[in-house]
Amino acid sequence: MPIYEYKCDDCGGVSEFLENYASKSPHNCEHCGGKNVHRVMSVFSAAMDGKSITGGSGSCSSCSSGSCSTCGL
Repeated sequence: MPIYEYKCDDCGGVSEFLENYASKSPHNCEHCGGKNVHRVMSVFSAAMDGKSITGGSGSCSSCSSGSCSTCGL
C-alpha cells in the first residue's frame, strides 16, 4: 500500500498515512487533531548508480567521449 500525505487546513501540518488507493477513511491531523485535512501531491526522488544507468559498462553510451555531465558518468 502507498503512503499518502495529507495537509491540515487548520495548522498547515503535513501527516502521512499508509492506505489503499481507494480508501475513503477520514483522517485527523497528527499535529493539532483537526479534521480539515486534504490529500496533497508527494515529492519523491529516485537514485541510480552508474551501473544501473549504463547497463553495467560504467560509461555512457550516448556520448562519443564515453562520459558526460548529462548522466553523471
